[in-house]
Amino acid sequence: MVQTDNLTFHYKREEQVFRFPNIALKEHENLLILGKSGIGKTTLLHLLAGLLKPISGSVVIDEVPINSLSHSQLDKFRGQNIGLVFQKSHAIRSLSVYDNLRARLFFGKKPINHNAIDSLLKELDLSETKKSKVNELSEGQLQRLGIAIAVVHHPQLILADEPTSNLDDENCNAVLQLLLQQAEENSANLVVITHDSRIKSAFNNVITL
Repeated sequence: MVQTDNLTFHYKREEQVFRFPNIALKEHENLLILGKSGIGKTTLLHLLAGLLKPISGSVVIDEVPINSLSHSQLDKFRGQNIGLVFQKSHAIRSLSVYDNLRARLFFGKKPINHNAIDSLLKELDLSETKKSKVNELSEGQLQRLGIAIAVVHHPQLILADEPTSNLDDENCNAVLQLLLQQAEENSANLVVITHDSRIKSAFNNVITL
C-alpha cells in the first residue's frame, strides 16, 4: 500500500515549488507517472523512496509514515522494503553479478538464499553471467541486473526511473514485462516514472504531471 497526501518540495536556490497529486495504491496496484523533463517526475520518485524530504505532506508505505522515521530507521526501511530501478546501472563494478545480489541482501539485512538468487538469475536470463564482472555485461544484461538488484530482497514497493525511454520497441516491452512480472511475484506495488507514453496501455492507474 502506497499513499501520499499534499506533497510539496522545493530545491534550494530555485524558485519553483513542486506540488504533486495524491497517490493511493492498494495491494498489487501499479502506477505510471508520465511527464516531460523538468516537471518533477524524478523528484516525486525520490520523495516516495525517502531520498528527499518534502516541505509538506506525507508518504505512507505499508502503513509506515516514512517521513516520521529517523535517518537510520529510514535507511533500514528503504533497504528492506523498497527496490529502485535506475535508468543507468548502479551495480558495483568491482563485483560479479552474483556478488552484487549478495551485497544487496547484506546491506538490506536480509538473509542470503543462494537458491533464490539462482532462481532469479535464471528468470531474468542472467544465469550465464553469474560470475561475470559488471563491466563485461551488455546493455540489456545491465538493465536486467538492475531489475534483479531491485527485487532480490522482495520489496513492498518497486520504483523505476525511466526504465524504457532509451530502448527500441521490442526491448521496451521486454523490460516492462519483466518489471510487471517481478511486481506480481513479489506482491509489490510498481511505480514507473517516465516520459515514454508507449507503455501507458499497460497501466490502469496513470498520473500525468
